[in-house]
Amino acid sequence: MGSDGGQNLVEVRGLRVWFPVQKSFIERLLSRQRLFVHAVDGVSFEIRQGEVFGLAGESGSGKTTTGRAIVRLEAPTAGHILFEGVDLATVSGEQLRRMRQRMQVIFQDPYASLNPRMKIGDAIGHSLEIFGVARGEEKRRRVMEIMERVGLTPTGPLYEKFPHQLSGGQRQRAVMARALVLRPDLIVADEPIAMADVSVRASLLQLLLDLKREFDLTYLFITHDLATAKYICNRIAVMYLGKIVEMGNLAQVYGNPQHPYTQALLAAVPVPDPDVRRRQPMPKGEIPSPISPPPGCRFHPRCVYAMERCSQEEPSFLEVEKGHLVACHQVSP
Repeated sequence: MGSDGGQNLVEVRGLRVWFPVQKSFIERLLSRQRLFVHAVDGVSFEIRQGEVFGLAGESGSGKTTTGRAIVRLEAPTAGHILFEGVDLATVSGEQLRRMRQRMQVIFQDPYASLNPRMKIGDAIGHSLEIFGVARGEEKRRRVMEIMERVGLTPTGPLYEKFPHQLSGGQRQRAVMARALVLRPDLIVADEPIAMADVSVRASLLQLLLDLKREFDLTYLFITHDLATAKYICNRIAVMYLGKIVEMGNLAQVYGNPQHPYTQALLAAVPVPDPDVRRRQPMPKGEIPSPISPPPGCRFHPRCVYAMERCSQEEPSFLEVEKGHLVACHQVSP
């Protein structure tokens, strides 16, 4: 696994992704004010060469949008995304196309991300044709090779099948193969095992780690499950409502969680012992609307430790120990 001293492959600085809210004709007449969904609202982090960097949080936290913005599937509203020094937020056209060859995505829902009318072998090898890497028999050879490596066997018959003819685990391996066939440097894995059966999740996670070592990959691993993140990640950032609230290595975030939201997420991880009782209070209420996020600390309406300052002043991102950063008024460096 990657070390703390590695070179940065990706540097995200002040990234914002806001989506305009669609209004009806009458609403536009009555109000000229434009509303935005603050999906990602000023996040900064770096992903080191060869590491697995985790983004964790519940649905609506902005982690998937962050991953999509890094590979420019979503256009950033503001901020910088540096990939080996090249700002992906500003490039376009052929330069962006060349950069995309080095970044691939494993999507959460393999069935939705595969063309139902395209055979599995053609779907995996399609990017080889798009980027002019291989065609014909050479494309087929490369696709068979990567199918073998991800355990999509027997390769011959499966090459000719359509997505609906595969099991859930096989479809997940197919989208892994499609991401790997170009030999990228960075893979954004967006909940890559969420749609798989529980029985095959461990084997898919182990496969991701084996492929990382074999192909010298760097992962951005997006998940809502902190138990899964602990198995595969080197460092982890916890997101809440478009902001990162805590970031550090596994020992820091799991062994010494400082933010109340991180503590609540860890307390929610099931323990296989019926005698163990939950002691950490659950956050109250639901995650607020990203259209009008709360002032101050965004977690304060649900935080059991909230004080008056939390609703007025946004907390700074403080380093409580080397590499361990927390945004909370309760924490002092």
